[in-house]
Amino acid sequence: MELRAYAKILLRRWWVVLAPVVVVAAGVGVSYAPPPTAYQVVMRFSAGTEPAGLSLDYDRYYPWQASEYIANAMADVAETGVFAQAVAARLADMGHDVPSSAVQRGIVTDNARSILVVYLTWLDPDQIVAIAEAIADELMGNSGAYYPQLENLDPALHLLDDPVPTPLPPSLRAQLTGPVIKLALALFVGVGLAFLWYYLDPMVWEREELEELGWTVLARIPRR
Repeated sequence: MELRAYAKILLRRWWVVLAPVVVVAAGVGVSYAPPPTAYQVVMRFSAGTEPAGLSLDYDRYYPWQASEYIANAMADVAETGVFAQAVAARLADMGHDVPSSAVQRGIVTDNARSILVVYLTWLDPDQIVAIAEAIADELMGNSGAYYPQLENLDPALHLLDDPVPTPLPPSLRAQLTGPVIKLALALFVGVGLAFLWYYLDPMVWEREELEELGWTVLARIPRR
């Protein structure tokens, strides 16, 4: 079937196509609420250990290299479920009941050489500070639990930024994603209903339909 035939089917039943869209659009207009404002805390940590060796000058390269390894390793650790459970336990001791799964979803990390960067996104501006402090305490005070070589050493990570929440207004994409998806699904349903009606309709609308049955059309009475 050519595209023109599909277009004729849809145009002939255009109101069937648009009916679900209009209904969904009305529902979206009544019930739509913009997504809430999220907050983000960005914390940077410097990573490093004290030089150890016979010659400080000779071994100066290796502590710097080790600091990059530490930043990279702890960036991976901070996104794990085990780390989130440890942070949730610290929050419970502080009187905050926060699921570890939510903590894990809110953490994104990165590292640039010997600097570890932790991004924490949360909806509650008051609770995010407590979570950020728990993350910082876990990274600085319990790094040996994840890497035994860091046990009994001076803290391998040092916090460089205070946990200050910054509001993140919802983007236009975030505001429109939900309604657009609903309207697209409604349009898909409308198109499906139009084609279903076409296949179930016993009426003959086009000359080609008779010719496909082997009948010869001699003439056709115009609509006007």
